Amino acid sequence: MTNLKYRLLTILALVIASAWALYPRMVVERVKRNGVFVLDTTKRVPLKLGLDLQGGMHLTLEIDESKGTIANKGEALDRALKVVRTRIDEFGVAEPVVQKVGNDRIIVELPGIDDPERATEVVQKSAFLQFQITDKTQAFEKSVARLDGILKQKGIVAVAGDAAAGAAAAGANLMPTLFAANDSAKKASGDTTTADSARTSTGPFATKVMKAPMADPGAYMVAETDRAEIDGYLKNPDIQAALPPGKQLKWGADSLVVGNKPYRPLYVLDARPIITGDYLTDAKANTVPVEGTIVEFQLNNEGGRKFKSETGKHVRDYMAIVLDDRVMSAPIIQSAIGTRGQITMGGSGLQAAQDLALVLRAGALPVPLKVADKVSIGASLGQDSIRKGVNAGIVAIALVIVIMLVYYRLSGVLAVGGLVLYVLYTLAVLAGFGATLTLPGLAGFVLGIGIAVDANVLIFERIREELAHGKSVRTSIDEGFKHAMSAIIDSNVSTALTALVLYEYGTGPVKGFAVTLLAGLAATMVACVFSVRTFYLVWLNRNRGAESVSI
Repeated sequence: MTNLKYRLLTILALVIASAWALYPRMVVERVKRNGVFVLDTTKRVPLKLGLDLQGGMHLTLEIDESKGTIANKGEALDRALKVVRTRIDEFGVAEPVVQKVGNDRIIVELPGIDDPERATEVVQKSAFLQFQITDKTQAFEKSVARLDGILKQKGIVAVAGDAAAGAAAAGANLMPTLFAANDSAKKASGDTTTADSARTSTGPFATKVMKAPMADPGAYMVAETDRAEIDGYLKNPDIQAALPPGKQLKWGADSLVVGNKPYRPLYVLDARPIITGDYLTDAKANTVPVEGTIVEFQLNNEGGRKFKSETGKHVRDYMAIVLDDRVMSAPIIQSAIGTRGQITMGGSGLQAAQDLALVLRAGALPVPLKVADKVSIGASLGQDSIRKGVNAGIVAIALVIVIMLVYYRLSGVLAVGGLVLYVLYTLAVLAGFGATLTLPGLAGFVLGIGIAVDANVLIFERIREELAHGKSVRTSIDEGFKHAMSAIIDSNVSTALTALVLYEYGTGPVKGFAVTLLAGLAATMVACVFSVRTFYLVWLNRNRGAESVSI
């Protein structure tokens, strides 16, 4: 009797614990409000659904070696994996999957994502931040004649007639050309040779690169229609070698409209950054009246000291804030800057600022990543999968119940009770350990029902054999469970080993199947072996001296 009491208390405790694990509670979810995604809390059953059940995006990233060979790809990918995982965690996706495949790929699964393009940008963005002083020596202007000369040797010369006249007209109407703007200043300084050669040049740099209409001496402008051409020239090895030493040319992040025509800023920067984003500890988006949308950042103490020292040397100079080789803004340094600063986002909205703050907090990618494969799964498809999976489970359970009741009668009733507990325990294990239920997981759940019933069938058949040998009901039940246990354990252990292999080497949905199957196996031993035997003991206690059992 004492043994029976402990068994019943154990079952009661497991039922209470399972009910608590499945009880609806407040969970954090990512929702869209006023066009901006925010984290919000909602009350629901804490059972996580995978990509194939609620829709979302499957993304395959691989190392991009187009810009050069990557040494130690495996180690670099491990570091990239940590950065991507951090970004995804802050992105606010419920139960994402981020895992390494081989030595050159990362699999990302984002359930519930309805903006795949934005998610891809956040994951893929390099987020390499650096601060560079813009050039104030007009070194680029002095090298233009030489650059155009190199292009002329290659047979690339701007048309001196209409093209040059058009450029001159543009400069007259919109902004001064690169060379006419400061002609008087050059004469005053005695540097007339460079100015004269520049004015007589008809090459692409002389006609298509203009001095920017801003105070920054290192800022220039190129019409958007000419940007691809100029960018191609700047990537030429001979042009690269002829650029002013110690200087870099970087494009601005956004276009500027001058005279109803879009232009792209081109900045000449000191090659040595005064500081990089390695010292950044925090970043957050904000909206202010004058600058509009900004990203406020904070550096650690070491970075703050270095930043203050370097900016103190460049008061009244212009400092370019460069993100992924694009100049986000180039404010003037009014005074030494310490641990705090900001990035002006121009015309970008608050959502873009939030994404930038996110990737800055996560850190820069150690290697460039490119999208090898991207698949979007609609929410309607996920709901259809849930409906079909649930229907399959209901049909399977109903058929099992009917068969067990018809064939095993009273014992079948006890088996149905164990099956109910199996369903409860399995779902509770998934919810309690934060596992994700996937479509293959639903298949594993239905398969687990068969395994659970099979355990009861083995037990019932052994009990029948013992009764056929003339043994008492109680002895037959005890012997039936005893002799069936070895077969049940062997079957479950072999199945568990297979599931562990699938979990270790599988990806995404395969892991979901393995997790659900393992949870089902554990629930089988408790619900369909321990609990069913307890039910038999209760029946025997209420029917002392019974000479037969319905089986």
